[in-house]
Amino acid sequence: MDFKKFSTLIMFEQTLFALPFAYLGVLFANGRHFSTWVLVTIAFVAARTAGMSFNRVIDAEIDGKNPRTKDRLVPSGKVPKSEVWLIGMIACLTLVGASFFLNNLCFYLSFPAIILLFTYSYFKRFSSSSHFYLGLVEAVAPIGGYIAVTGEISLVSVLLGCAILLWIAGLDIVYAVQDVDFDRKESIYSFPSMFGQKASLIVSEACYVLSICAMVTAGVITRKSMPYWLALACVALIFIYQQRVVKRGDISLALKKFFYANLYVSPFLLLGTLIDVFLI
Repeated sequence: MDFKKFSTLIMFEQTLFALPFAYLGVLFANGRHFSTWVLVTIAFVAARTAGMSFNRVIDAEIDGKNPRTKDRLVPSGKVPKSEVWLIGMIACLTLVGASFFLNNLCFYLSFPAIILLFTYSYFKRFSSSSHFYLGLVEAVAPIGGYIAVTGEISLVSVLLGCAILLWIAGLDIVYAVQDVDFDRKESIYSFPSMFGQKASLIVSEACYVLSICAMVTAGVITRKSMPYWLALACVALIFIYQQRVVKRGDISLALKKFFYANLYVSPFLLLGTLIDVFLI
């Protein structure tokens, strides 16, 4: 498999988008060792690669039926399932190896993390809470980044995990709106397919509010300075914009604006926290 196909398969741009989640944990733990940053990066990229590989194989049949996803590499037959399974297995071993060199707790928790990565794709087959399960998978990143530095779980790490969990859950609920008809036809338990668009957008908005509350609490506990609060204010404005735009007019057009705005959330958070830790 060439790099272009590999990058498309695991959606490498989404890995770059989500990498700041792990870095937030490192920064809140005041991590300054270069080796820690390198190992956290390797572990995170490996985890994302494993998760996306598992998802692409497990969901291949469903993706093949959905007009929006039928041209993906696995359902279209451009990449064999066996090759994707192999990539997933290698990524898991890389995750465990990087965790081993960080500390004991990271190593022990790498195995439950792999279970989360593998089981997510099955969750939506029987529960509309799958959006929150995906959030839980992503929440491992900041918690893991914090543990990588301190070797322990703390209230701050849990708050960061909750912030990411709620943000991603709210995001994924909106994302699922575009597949409502297909999900109902195929008995996929997404929140929009079970409860409708209006209720889904209300829940998504509540998730965003609670996510901001978790980030505020984490900032207060760790006595963050102005750069962090300015970044968080920008994130709050983006959240408000996203929730307003999906409640107006054509949902397909609104979703494009929604996800474009979302690209700025993690860079703002990372930059504000980075300046707070290293320059203030």
